[in-house]
Amino acid sequence: MKKIIASILLLCSIVVNAQIDRSKQPQPGPAPEINLGEPKVFDLANGLKVLVVENHKLPRVSYSLRLDNPPVIEGDKAGVSQLTGSLLGKGSTNIDKDSFNDEVDFLGAFINIGSNGGFASGLSKYSERILELFADAALNPNFSEEELEKERNIILDNLKSNEKSVANTARRVESVLAYGKDHPNGEFITKETVNNVNLNDVKDYYRNYFVPGKAYLVVIGDIAFKDVKKQVKKYFSSWVKASPPSLTYSEPSNAQYTQINFIDTPNAVQSEIAVQNTINLKIKDPDYFPALIANEILGGGGEGRLFLNLREDKGYTYGAYSGIGTNKYTSSTFRASASVRNAVTDSAVVAFLDEINRIITEPVSQEDLSNTKAKYVGRFVRALERPQTIANYALNIETQDLPKDFYQTYLEKINNVTVNEVLEASKKYFTLANAKIVVTGKGSEVLENLNKVSFNGKKIPVQYFDKYGASTEKPNYDKPLPEGLTAATVFDKYFDAIGGKTAAEAIKSVYMIAEASVNGASLGIELKRTAQNQSADVISFGGNVVQKTAFNRENGYTMAQGQKIDFSDEQIKNAKIDALPFPELAISNAKIERIEAVDGKEAYVVQLREGKVAYYDIASGLKVKEVDVQKAPTGQEVTVTTTYSDYKEVNGIKFPFKITRSLGPQSLELKINEIKVNEGISDQDFN
Repeated sequence: MKKIIASILLLCSIVVNAQIDRSKQPQPGPAPEINLGEPKVFDLANGLKVLVVENHKLPRVSYSLRLDNPPVIEGDKAGVSQLTGSLLGKGSTNIDKDSFNDEVDFLGAFINIGSNGGFASGLSKYSERILELFADAALNPNFSEEELEKERNIILDNLKSNEKSVANTARRVESVLAYGKDHPNGEFITKETVNNVNLNDVKDYYRNYFVPGKAYLVVIGDIAFKDVKKQVKKYFSSWVKASPPSLTYSEPSNAQYTQINFIDTPNAVQSEIAVQNTINLKIKDPDYFPALIANEILGGGGEGRLFLNLREDKGYTYGAYSGIGTNKYTSSTFRASASVRNAVTDSAVVAFLDEINRIITEPVSQEDLSNTKAKYVGRFVRALERPQTIANYALNIETQDLPKDFYQTYLEKINNVTVNEVLEASKKYFTLANAKIVVTGKGSEVLENLNKVSFNGKKIPVQYFDKYGASTEKPNYDKPLPEGLTAATVFDKYFDAIGGKTAAEAIKSVYMIAEASVNGASLGIELKRTAQNQSADVISFGGNVVQKTAFNRENGYTMAQGQKIDFSDEQIKNAKIDALPFPELAISNAKIERIEAVDGKEAYVVQLREGKVAYYDIASGLKVKEVDVQKAPTGQEVTVTTTYSDYKEVNGIKFPFKITRSLGPQSLELKINEIKVNEGISDQDFN
């Protein structure tokens, strides 16, 4: 019987397939009808507006509180809002932090509160207690000096750890150049501004801005409207009626002409590029949907033109994207960006301009338009599965002056966008005539070619800024080397700094035991080097080896995930130098190239071999960095940057106890726990 049914199904499929003309793209069906649930609304006397959407499919409830306040300029106390937010949600004046957290965990709930609102969720049978805890923590915060100092130190630690981050520098300066330092979207926090904030500042900020005058609470889930109304009145009526202060600030303006804004970051192993301009786009604008579609076609993911051009076609980057913002209070930005290899920075800039120019001058194809619409439909429908999405939509209708059926007819509006509307929206929001091309990178390697970039027959001028967005002079990379200086004298100073050349020559092997963290996972790392040109790098996870690279004087390999790749002839040639504990002892043809800054300190740059240079701090003599340009199995060049710091003495020689290796956007920081000299190594380690 089963065989008969299977045969019938197979026959039916053959008949159906025979009737389909696969040379023609199927016509899209009608947009699915979206039913988000009409919220029931009530207001408290203090100004809090409450929206309730009953949904009894699952026994869960969520509460989303939003303070729809205009942006705030924090000035010399930038960071006060972040500190205020970090102190909220940690108990209250009625319940201490530990007891609060324990009860939230016991209920299986989630509560998070920040300076602009909060979110809570959990099982509906505990809904009233969850709401009570949520309201208590939000309205009766227990601000204390102890907690303030803890949160301040966390921010300061983050600032310190991000100080050398090229990406962080780029984002900061991009915002400054787009909005200005005196605009809420352009100001940034520093060590000084964070330290300026005291507990009274936090209390004042909370008192002024955590107010119900423009507050909305969206409740979604398995709960009755009458119960919500009763509970919200019970727990939120004590919120003192007030509105946030009105602030004014100047609106940002675009550049008068296309320009490259360059930020020199000598430690950059790749360039951060952002082509940006300010825009004035609101969700309620009639060209909002065409603008969304235009941006998606240009740079919305792996199918976007920027990604296909800069990554798939040219191989300049891991990914290139664009984004377009909306803001009902102030300007937002259009931004197209990527992290690219230093050597192709100028070419990548031109590729960005080519694609932006193409979408603002040429109509998109009907195929591109249809495919993009289909992506939006799928994304929109999937997002409806999350309660937070429903809450955001309900809030947007209230706060953005949208029609009540805005999201019910969302897909219809997407499907109605035309080719001409996309072209007009592109012309309006993606500008080249007033664009700022912000490039954050290593000037000694990229500036010469950046200064030659032209587009549409016109040379693009370059302006220079420091890492905080202040205008500065063009970097000077032609500082003369001291007369008579050679690589050998740099090496001699290096050996003097670490303990002497004789002591280095006495070292026959070095065994480093280290650890590193990747996405919260702890890795064990062993690095072994011998004076007989042997090396081994072993990475372990959970006690199991996940990667090993070894060289045994003559041959080498890398093994990972069960696959073994033997060294190429070039890798073998390089390994015969790199495998030594101190390659400087064996290099006779090194060449000093220039003086360059590393973390703000001048260093001599010495070519160790073809494709590899090392940086030696002029003041201390210590080796602080190496840059190695290698060829991947695909033939593409990759740049590996290694930095050395925290030197400590072991057996009379100083070794770095912190080593950071970077490849593209990936970075691995090694913390050395132990170094064994002339022990713990055998020939079998390199087989």
